Amino acid sequence: MKEAVLGYGVEALSVEACADSLFSTVQGADVRRCAWLACLNPHSYAVALDDPTFSRALRAADWLIPDGAGVVLASRLQGGRIAERVTGSDVFFGLHRRMTAAGGMSVFFLGATEETLAAIRARMAVDHPEIRVAGTYSPPFKPEYSAEDNNAMIAAINASKADVLWVGMTAPKQEKWIFENRARLNVKFAGAIGAVFDFYTGRVKRSHPVFQRLGLEWLPRLVQQPRRLWRRMFVSAPIFVWHVLKQKVGFFG
Repeated sequence: MKEAVLGYGVEALSVEACADSLFSTVQGADVRRCAWLACLNPHSYAVALDDPTFSRALRAADWLIPDGAGVVLASRLQGGRIAERVTGSDVFFGLHRRMTAAGGMSVFFLGATEETLAAIRARMAVDHPEIRVAGTYSPPFKPEYSAEDNNAMIAAINASKADVLWVGMTAPKQEKWIFENRARLNVKFAGAIGAVFDFYTGRVKRSHPVFQRLGLEWLPRLVQQPRRLWRRMFVSAPIFVWHVLKQKVGFFG
C-alpha cells in the first residue's frame, strides 16, 4: 500500500505490517529475483534532486519506507495515510524477530569495517543464535567501486547462499549499489539500512525513544555527529519542507 509523497511511492504501512510484508517475501520469494528496500527521508529526497541515478533507485525499490518525521508530516498535510515512521532499525529488528521465530534462515552483511562486522557477528550470535550469519564483506573505502570490486562482492554474497542481504554503505551509495547490481544478486531480499550497522554495534547511540516519538531523533544525533549531520538538518530539511509547502499550495509539479 503506497502513497505518493513528492513524486515517490512511499509505504503507508505500520512498523509491524511492514515487517510482516518483508518476512512474507523472504519466506516465499523466488531467489532468482532480489526484492529490496530503501528509506526516504528529507535528506535522501534533497540528495536525489541532484542525483538522477539515486532518484531512479528510490523509485525502483520494492519498499520505500518513511524513514523521517518530515515524510510523515508531508503525508498528513496532504491528507494521506502514513501514520508513523518506519526506520531501517525497525525493519532490521522486525525481520530478525520473525526469522528467529520461523527457525532461522540466513543473513549477509555488506559494508562497514572489519571491526564493525566482527561486532555484528558477535551480537547476532547472542541475540539470534537461530539465524546463520552466512557471511560478511567489508568493501574498499572509495567513492566508486570498480568492476572487479563489484564482482568480488557479488561473488561472496552469492556463494554464501544467504536469504537476506543487509547493506550498510550509507546513502546514496548503498541504494545505487543494490539498484545497479540487483539482477546479479541471488538473495531473496536486500535492505539498504545505512547507520543501522553502527546502531546495532553501539558505535553510534540511537536517540532515546522519547525523541523518536516526538520526531526529534535527529537532535541528539546532531550533537553526537555535528560534522556529519549538519547538512541534513540545515540544508536538506529546509529544501524538503519548502517543496512540501509548494505542493500543498499547488505550485509543485
